[in-house]
Amino acid sequence: MAYLYILGTIIFTVYGQLILKWRIPFYGSLPASFFDKILFLFKLLLDPFIFSGFAAAFIASFFWMAAVTNKIELSRAYPMTTIGLVLVFVFSIIFFKEALTVYKVIGMFLIISGVLFISKSL
Repeated sequence: MAYLYILGTIIFTVYGQLILKWRIPFYGSLPASFFDKILFLFKLLLDPFIFSGFAAAFIASFFWMAAVTNKIELSRAYPMTTIGLVLVFVFSIIFFKEALTVYKVIGMFLIISGVLFISKSL
């Protein structure tokens, strides 16, 4: 069951990241003054999609709490969340037309390899 909770954590986290990346550019750049920054950020929260991204992060935290209340070791559970990193990497290329470079692919390979070494008992 812990693995399903970890999967929920990953899905909601990835959704939130992609939604924020998609919607925030519609509002322009972050203003310079502190007060304007605060107003700008609260204005972003009024966007239903951005709000759903924050809600997804909140839901992901519930899934994570459920995952770590199980008997799974944190050192085994947490590396699994890097699947979200891979998904964001792939979806950012597909949906946002971000560049796919050799360095990014090598970096992703190194990250995945590192996670596999850390959690070799998977």
